[in-house]
Parts: sequence; C-alpha cells; structure tokens
Amino acid sequence: MTPDLPPALRAAAERLMQGVSRAGLAERAGEISRAYRGRQGSAGVVKDQAGATAYVLARLPATYAACARAFDEVAQRAPGFAPNTLLDAGAGPGGAGWAALETWPEISGAVLLDSNRAFLEMAGRLAEDGPDPLTGAERRIGDLAAPKDWPSADLVVASYALAEIAAARQAETIGGLWAATTGVLILVEPGTPDGFARLRAARDLLIGEGAAILAPCPHAQACPLVEPDWCHFVQRLPRSRDHRLAKGADAPFEDEKFIYLAVARPGVTLEPATPRVLAPPRIQKPAITLKLCTPEGAVEMREIAKRDKAAFASVRRLDWGDSLPLPAGGASEGGGAGD
Repeated sequence: MTPDLPPALRAAAERLMQGVSRAGLAERAGEISRAYRGRQGSAGVVKDQAGATAYVLARLPATYAACARAFDEVAQRAPGFAPNTLLDAGAGPGGAGWAALETWPEISGAVLLDSNRAFLEMAGRLAEDGPDPLTGAERRIGDLAAPKDWPSADLVVASYALAEIAAARQAETIGGLWAATTGVLILVEPGTPDGFARLRAARDLLIGEGAAILAPCPHAQACPLVEPDWCHFVQRLPRSRDHRLAKGADAPFEDEKFIYLAVARPGVTLEPATPRVLAPPRIQKPAITLKLCTPEGAVEMREIAKRDKAAFASVRRLDWGDSLPLPAGGASEGGGAGD
C-alpha cells in the first residue's frame, strides 16, 4: 500500500486551495488541531465549508494513510474478501472511502453517513472526479450516537469517529455498526491510550456478539497488555507544502499514530493468524528483538539471531505493526472466520 493520497483526491484537494488565503487556512487548521488535542469533536470546529477545507488540509492526509494501512492489513488476513458495498459511518470528508476503493476496487456502491452537513458536502466536492462508487455515493445525515435505519454493507468502516461519541453511548453505536455489517467491520481511532481503550471495549463487545477477530489481534482472548502499555501503530506519510504550512512544520513527512480493529462475520475466510509486531524492532548486530502479540494470547519478546539465517531472513524487513510471515507449508486451508 501507499500512504499517498490517490491522484484524483490530491488534485481535488489542491483545487480547494485555489484563490484561498493559505494563512487563513493555516489558522483554521491550527484551530482544528488544537480542538482535537483538547478532545473536542468536529462539530464544534467544522461548521462550514471553510472549516471543512481546513480539515482536508490538516487532517485528511493522515486519516487516509491510517485507513489505508489498516485496510491493507485486513486484505492480507482475508485475501478472498471482495466487498461490493461500503458504509462509511462518521465519514467526514470521505477519506476512508477513497482508501477502501484503493484496497477493494470491486466496491460498486457506497453510503457516507455523518451528522455534519459541511463534511458531507465536502465529500461530494472531493469525489466529483473520483471513482464512480464515491461520485454516486449516497451522502446521508445521521447521528452515530443513535443507530437507526443504517443500511447494511459488506464493508462497514468507522474511522476517527468513536472519539466524538459519549462513552455511555459507544456500546450502542458499536452494536449498530455490527448489525449493519454483512462481511467485515473496521474501526480506526487515534493511537492514544484513550483510543486504545475505546477499541478494547469495542473488541470485548464484538467478541460477545460472535465476531471473529481479524486484525490486528492474532487471537480472541483477553488483551494481554497492561497499563501503562497500550497497542498502537505508526504510519509515515508525505507532507505537501500546504500541509507543512497548516502544521507549522518543516519536516516533509508526518508520523500518524493510530489503532484499529477489524472483525468479520462467519463465512469470511481468513488466513491463519501469526504473531504481530507491537513495537519498533530492536536491531542489534547479533540479532533482532521483536515485541510480539501471539496467537496464544500473550505478549512476548522474541530474539532472532543472525546466525539463524533462514529465520533472520524472514523477519529482518519487518516493521512495527507487521505480522510474522506464515511458516513454509502454513498456507490457509480455507477455514471460515470462526475457525
């Protein structure tokens, strides 16, 4: 996968900037970033198209990159999953839908659901020259905190959305999202302790509803991480000149911290689970040390010595968030999600 915005989406975002004061956009983008850091929801800071444009400049590249990474991991675990329909719940300006189309180009129909009309209008503007499923998507006003008449879809996504819902209402939202899912549900949140706590609670609820854990966890047992540790990953993405201006930064890249959870209905065929790398590998001259979450439901530190040439070669290019490769002869035999 690539964390870069698709060419059509990048061109649409650049058109938004034409004739607009970069300094004014940067000021609005800074307000949005400060609001999110202060745990305010988008409704309080994105109220019109100027606010939505500033969000596209400041946040869309990172949220797109995080979704693209999560979707790629799901596709690796469920290579036969081929969704035809998408529900993007809490869609914002629609970045998750673009990432989904990059991973699953067979998607033919999409519904974008959000309570913020400015976001939905922006999603329509960005999709004018985009893929047909997004150009013709239904953009529906709806409150994620009050599930009601949500359309079902093969793929249901809620990215950076749960943080804006009161904790007491999140279980109802998760239940509504799962009820709408006919294939795979993917949740993406900021890679903070709070984001992890939200998805761990969602994980427990969904396991209780019979969902099969797809990624990133290689098991469905109790999460083995203990505070102050928390599960999260990092996706590096390039910054455009305008993106750097909005962030007040000089670096040509950004590291987006995120956490995700993907679960599947019975009938979605999964590859066998393998340990997942939970932290940057420690590479020293004689060995690589990996912090792993294992299919047995444990966290372990595993050292692979350089002298073990075959094992070392299989892991030396692994990065934070990757799964260990299947051992030789360990290919899937076509088991279902509940296997």
